[in-house]
Amino acid sequence: MNKIIVFFLLVSFGFVQAQQLNCTVTVNAQKMGNPNQQIYKTLETTLNEFVNKTDWTGQTLKPQERINCSMYITLLSHSSDQFSATIQVQSSRPVFNSSYETPVLNINDKDFSFTYTEFENLVFNANNFQSNLISVISFYSYVIIGMDQDTFGFKSGDAIFQTAQTIATVAQQSSYKGWSQLDGNQNRYFLINDLLSPTYVEIRKTIFDYHQGLDMMTDNLKSAKEKMKTAILGLNKLYNSKPNAYLTRIFFDAKSDEVTSVFSGGPSIAIADLVDNLNKISPINSGKWATLKF
Repeated sequence: MNKIIVFFLLVSFGFVQAQQLNCTVTVNAQKMGNPNQQIYKTLETTLNEFVNKTDWTGQTLKPQERINCSMYITLLSHSSDQFSATIQVQSSRPVFNSSYETPVLNINDKDFSFTYTEFENLVFNANNFQSNLISVISFYSYVIIGMDQDTFGFKSGDAIFQTAQTIATVAQQSSYKGWSQLDGNQNRYFLINDLLSPTYVEIRKTIFDYHQGLDMMTDNLKSAKEKMKTAILGLNKLYNSKPNAYLTRIFFDAKSDEVTSVFSGGPSIAIADLVDNLNKISPINSGKWATLKF
């Protein structure tokens, strides 16, 4: 009897702990001719269970420690078991000693086609390509986790990113777009290769230092803003060698509104040099930078 109880507790404990993501997966089928088809609802339910119940890292996390994130899939076409879609991936993490959640990731991937049969069982294996649906969702699950870890420790996401790179390398053997350097210069191939490349180490240092600054805000707001400013200015080194870096765009896609908010309020610090550099390294957000007063 005691052995049965112990076994039950171990299984229950393992099930509870084998989750790292608190993810909302939404399947938008409004562009389909019949958006009420049950298959779209089944797909959404299946993906939510897959993302949230898969043990991606083996790491023990309490429910409140799981990473808040979302995957928003917009279906563009559907014929038989063939789907064409886009996927927007977002994540956030709490700021120390506050109720504020800071955005960490915001990626819109437009090369997402896949096959799916209703009630199909989704099983993840990093070393085998089973379907593009599994590979893309698994890839972004690891990117979410790796980026989250990078905000807490410099290059702490390396091991996680390496698994994402394995998924991408295996998926290159398929005919699906987004996995190859031949598919454009801002796709999954470049995302993961750049994250692990020494050439782009400055962006990862900026990510860590910037979030360190955020975590200081409840203790010393002015010092926190100075640290965040220094972190952003650190991107100059990357800009000088890679002026159109994909990772720089990804950083500001997540952070531009927050940067504007932080440096628009008090206490005031000198930001003339920051604004000049923001306009240089992220000109697409120049309208936001124009609202910063100095």
